Amino acid sequence: MIKKRFKLKRSDIAIVQFIVEGYEGMATVTTLDPHTAVIQIAIMPDYVEEMINLLDNLKNKFHLEDVEYYTASI
Repeated sequence: MIKKRFKLKRSDIAIVQFIVEGYEGMATVTTLDPHTAVIQIAIMPDYVEEMINLLDNLKNKFHLEDVEYYTASI
């Protein structure tokens, strides 16, 4: 499983999750920190290419920023 992390606007978390998980069985979305709006997308190995294409489109529409390392705020 490939995991990618993104930062986005808090108001966009639900719609991005809805879109990604609408492709059933391809990926799951976890909100790592709702305050800083960091999400993690776990991509199933058989669907990496398709999901990367989708994420590229979502990056443009929802201004997703790649997050290399994430440390939870306490």
